[in-house]
This record gives sequence, C-alpha cells and structure tokens, in this order.
Amino acid sequence: METVKRIEIIANSVELQKILDGLEKAGVPGYSVIRGVAGKSTRGTRSRDLAMTMLDNIYVLAFCEPDRISAVAENIRPVLNKFGGSCFISDAVELLTTKCVG
Repeated sequence: METVKRIEIIANSVELQKILDGLEKAGVPGYSVIRGVAGKSTRGTRSRDLAMTMLDNIYVLAFCEPDRISAVAENIRPVLNKFGGSCFISDAVELLTTKCVG
C-alpha cells in the first residue's frame, strides 16, 4: 500500500480543459472526469436544469504523490478563483495490485 493524495474538483464544464491542463502541469499522472454533476453545497446549488443554464458541471477525481500537492494547488486555485468551483484534497491509500496478463 502506498500513501497518496486524492484530489476532487467540482466545477463548470467550461473550465474542464484549464483544470486538466493544471493537473498535467503539476505532474498528476491521471484523472477521471464525470460529466453532468448536480448537487448542493455551502456555496449553493449546482444543478443541471437546462432551462436555467446551457452549461453542465463536472467532477474530476485524481490521485498523486503527496509532494505534488503544492503544485496542484498553485495551478488549480487561479482557475477556481476566476470561474468558481470547489477543490478538496485528502489523504488516501493506494492498494498496489499485480497487472493481469490475459
């Protein structure tokens, strides 16, 4: 098992490429993107009601080594400050597995 950092970002889909570029620049090795996210937080409701907006929200999930978190924050904070959104960083443990060959 290896200690890693979990990065969770919820933002408007318009910022997706800027967010992914920031993760790449910080050296994050990979990520997953879920589109069409809806919910409510302390910052208010994020809905998919297309009558109100033509823009969808996205959820980005990524993991990286702990020493990359400062670079992640440095690259992601300006995007979220300008366009809005949330970023959560927490500790996680990666279960190392053997690669299967079929």
